[in-house]
Amino acid sequence: MKKPILGIDIGGTKIFHALINEEGKILTEVKKEETPKTVDEIENKLKEIIKQYETETKLVGIATAGAVNNSNDKILSSTGNLPKGYRDIDFKNLNENMDIFIENDANAAAWAEYKVGATKGCKNSIVLTLGTGVGGGIIVNGSLLKGKSGAAGEMHFKMSTDKKRLCTCGAYDCYEAYASGRGLKLTYEEITGETISSYEIIQRYDKKEENAIKALVKWNEYIAIGALGLNNIFDTDVIAFTGSMAQFADIEYIEEYVNKYTVATPTKINKAKAGNYSGVIGAGLVAFEKTKQLD
Repeated sequence: MKKPILGIDIGGTKIFHALINEEGKILTEVKKEETPKTVDEIENKLKEIIKQYETETKLVGIATAGAVNNSNDKILSSTGNLPKGYRDIDFKNLNENMDIFIENDANAAAWAEYKVGATKGCKNSIVLTLGTGVGGGIIVNGSLLKGKSGAAGEMHFKMSTDKKRLCTCGAYDCYEAYASGRGLKLTYEEITGETISSYEIIQRYDKKEENAIKALVKWNEYIAIGALGLNNIFDTDVIAFTGSMAQFADIEYIEEYVNKYTVATPTKINKAKAGNYSGVIGAGLVAFEKTKQLD
C-alpha cells in the first residue's frame, strides 16, 4: 500500500488536518485546531501538526487563503482574515523531512470536486465558494487554471460601474460584493434601509418575511449573472457551488438563467459534494499531482 498524504486546510478560525489516499478518501479522523492569532503561532502550530504525521507520510498538501504561486511554495497575497505577515511563512521548510506544497483554498476545493465530487470527470468546470466572500477555482482541460503568477480565479470582476458597493479588495461593485454573504446583507440593506446579519436575513426568510424573500431572490439573480459571464468565458461542463452560503443558492433558477442567456454552450449547475473537508482533500491531491509532475 502506498503511503498516505497529509492534507491541511487553514481557515481564519479553524485548521483541519487528516491523512488521505491518492483517491481522495479520508483515512483518519479529521482533527480540528483553532487558528492562532499571530504569524509565529500559526507557523509553530503547523510545525506541530506536521510532526505528528512524520512516521506515516512524507507528503503534505496545505490549503490556504490567498493567491499561491505556480511552484506551490509561496503565498503571493494574503487576506484580511489572517494576520499581517502570514504570506511570508516559509511553508516549504516547515519540516525538513517532508515534501510540502500549498494551494489556494478555493483551488483546492475545485480540485477535490474535480477528482471526487460534483465536477468529477468534467475537464472544464468552475467551483465557486460562497461565504463571507466569494472564492473561485477553475479547471480548464483537466488542469487548474493558475495564470502567469498563480493568482488566477479571483472573483473580483465588475458587476456594475455605479460605485455603489465597496468590495473587500478596495474596488467597487465586484462579483464578490454581490454574490457573498456580505452581498446578501447589502442587498437587504438596500431594500429596507436596515442593517442586519446574513444569518438574521435567513431567519426572516424562513419566517416568510417579504423583504427577506426579495433579498434572497435578488441575491440569486446576482449569482446567476456572474455564473453566466463565467460560462460565456470558459464554456464549462459544470459550475458547482460550495461554502456556507451555497445551501441558499437556488440551483434550478441559476441553471435556467445561465442557459437561457449564455452565448456559449449550456452548462450544468450543481452543489458541491466533497463536503466540509474539500480543502483537506484537495490540498492533499494537489500535492500528489505535484510530486507526479516532478518524477
